[in-house]
Amino acid sequence: MKKFVAFGSLFIILFITSVVLTSCGGDEQKSADFSKSKSVNSDVTGGLSEFELENGIGPVKQKLELGPIDPKLVKKGEEIFNTKCVACHKLDERYVGPAQRDVIKRRTPEFIMNMMLNPQEMQEKHPVVKKLLAEYMTQMTNQNLSFDDARALLEYFREVGK
Repeated sequence: MKKFVAFGSLFIILFITSVVLTSCGGDEQKSADFSKSKSVNSDVTGGLSEFELENGIGPVKQKLELGPIDPKLVKKGEEIFNTKCVACHKLDERYVGPAQRDVIKRRTPEFIMNMMLNPQEMQEKHPVVKKLLAEYMTQMTNQNLSFDDARALLEYFREVGK
C-alpha cells in the first residue's frame, strides 16, 4: 500500500512538473493579443467572422455598451466568482485555468461573456481558446450562468482589473 501511495505521489509531481515546463514557452503575449488581431490568416480562422475572432462565439453578437462600473453588479459578480470559478481560477496566479485579474486587458468584454456563456463551442471552434485548452489541458466547465450572471462577473473583472 505504501508503494502505491508513493508511486501516486511521484506520478502527480511528474505530471505537474511536465505541465509547468511545457507551459513556459514565452508566447503568453502572442496568445493574449491574438484575439484582438484584425488580420488573421484564413486557415487559422476556421470559418469564423472577424467579430467572432475578436469577440468569441456565443450569444453576445455585438459590442456591449458598458458605462461606469456598477458596485452592485461587482458584489454579485464576486459572489459568483467565489462560488463557481475559484475551483479552477485564481485572480493573480495560474491555477487549473488562467489568472483572471487582468482578463479584461487580454480579452474584449464580449469575448469574456461568450467564453462564460458558451465554453463548449468556444473550445471546439475558437483558435485562441483551442490554444488555451492545449496549454492548460483542462476544458472549462459550463457553469450554466445566465446572461445576468455573466454580466455581473464581467463587472467584477472590470473592477479587479483596474
